[in-house]
Order: sequence, then C-alpha cells, then structure tokens
Amino acid sequence: MVLYIKNMVCNRCKTAVLHLLNDAGVQPLHIALGEVTVADSILTDDVLHTISQSLLLAGFELIDNRKSRIIEKIKNLVIELVHRTDEQPREKYSELIAANLHYEYSYLSKLFSEVEGVTIEHYIISQKAERIKEYLVFDELSLSEVAFRMGYSSVAHLSAQFKKATGLTPSHFKRIGAQLRKPLDEAGKA
Repeated sequence: MVLYIKNMVCNRCKTAVLHLLNDAGVQPLHIALGEVTVADSILTDDVLHTISQSLLLAGFELIDNRKSRIIEKIKNLVIELVHRTDEQPREKYSELIAANLHYEYSYLSKLFSEVEGVTIEHYIISQKAERIKEYLVFDELSLSEVAFRMGYSSVAHLSAQFKKATGLTPSHFKRIGAQLRKPLDEAGKA
C-alpha cells in the first residue's frame, strides 16, 4: 500500500517521516518524496491513526483523496526537476508533468489552479526563483551561468521572472541576502 504524505519535499523530510514510521512500528518497503510504500498487513486502523497524528505533529499530513495526491505528485515532480538537477529538462514542464502523472495536462493544470489558487506555471516560476536565490546567496555562478542552468533564454528573461516572483531584481536580492529564502515546502505560497 502507498501512503501519500503532504509537505514531504526534501531528504530531511524523508528521514523525519521514516523515524515517525519506525516509532509507530512500521518498516517502509520504499520511501520517496511524498510517498511511502508499506506492507498492507501492518496497516490497521489504529496504526494508521497513530501515523496520521504523528505526521500532523511534525508538520506533515496523510493525504487520503485522489485530487490531493495528484497535486502533491505535481509539486514533488516540479521540486525534483528544479532543485535536484543541475540542468533543466529539454522537454516542456507541461509535457513532463503529463507524462509522469498519466493525465492530460489541461486537466492537471485546472485541478492545480482550483486547489492551490495558483497555476502550475506560477508554482514552477516560484520554485525556480527559490533555486536562483540559492545560487545568488552562495555566489558560485555568474547571472548568465545561472540563467543557462535554469533554462532561461537570457539574463533579462531570468531577471524579469525573478522580479515578478519576488518583487526584487537578482542584484538587489544578492545585496539583501539569505533572510528572504524560503524552505521548499513554503516556496510558491503567496
């Protein structure tokens, strides 16, 4: 059985969820961003209730409806593509999302907008802005190198989207520093 867990967006989150499950006496068969596979035989109603309560106390949430699971899968895929790779995909995000979730992109886009109050595109731009903030804070690459890595056609395009997402130019953000960065589970929220 697969359990879907909201806000499980990074490796530390996976570790925290693993500890919570172990404390409940559950040994996962597989753990990934937003998903944990466990043996069906160990999931009694009492165990599920214990897991759900422990997750809530730690800032996670057990997702039990199909639409919420789809939204979490979209978010986790975007986070994986933006934050876990140094090169942006050659395919369009819309194509990758549709292919990975096995739904028409128009359905996924409408569902995401209805539930989250922002478009998938806005969420992607917000995630990219957080990744750009990381590059700017650590000052390892020039802005043109960051633009190339993040899949922007130019520094001007990156700067325009960054300003639209954050209200600041990249150079202004660089002066202000790290206090404006958001954790992955908060990036994309207004």
